[in-house]
Amino acid sequence: MSFLFNKYNHFNLANIVTFFNIASGLFAIYFLTHHQFFAAALFAWLAGGFDIVDGKIARKYNLSTQFGIQLDSFADFLSFVIVPTMFIYFAVIDTKEPFLSVPLIIFAFVYYVISGLRRLIQFNINADEGKVEKYFTGVPTPLGAILLWIVYLIFLTGFISETFVLFMMIIIGYLLNSKVKIPHL
Repeated sequence: MSFLFNKYNHFNLANIVTFFNIASGLFAIYFLTHHQFFAAALFAWLAGGFDIVDGKIARKYNLSTQFGIQLDSFADFLSFVIVPTMFIYFAVIDTKEPFLSVPLIIFAFVYYVISGLRRLIQFNINADEGKVEKYFTGVPTPLGAILLWIVYLIFLTGFISETFVLFMMIIIGYLLNSKVKIPHL
């Protein structure tokens, strides 16, 4: 079991927790495609929990490596960029395309995904093994996912329209790469 605490083993404890993040994101996608939004939301939030824990484990046991940094960003792309956009599509937009602007739908989704990917790539370029900055520059992808979740919950109240949800996706996508400073928790 010493491999769990071997910094250079790709299956160390921190990376295994990141793999659970990925698995949770995949389960969320499965449930989204079956229109089981409550189960999808549970797995999306579970992925968020694993994302918090993997970093804490990596720092506590000195398991941070370039492999782990890259793996974490791939997990974040799946769980906090792809899953939230799919959630918005299946829970808000699906079947309503004839009543909405298709170019706006396409732009909002492509823009959000590219913004999230760009943010994660830039984060990896700037990341140092084992170091945590005091502030994030731009909204981190997990926070972007939470903001989209809040938009979805407001949508459920009937207070905002599908078109407004799309505009909020664009705004949140912009914030992912903005200069706004977000304290690291």
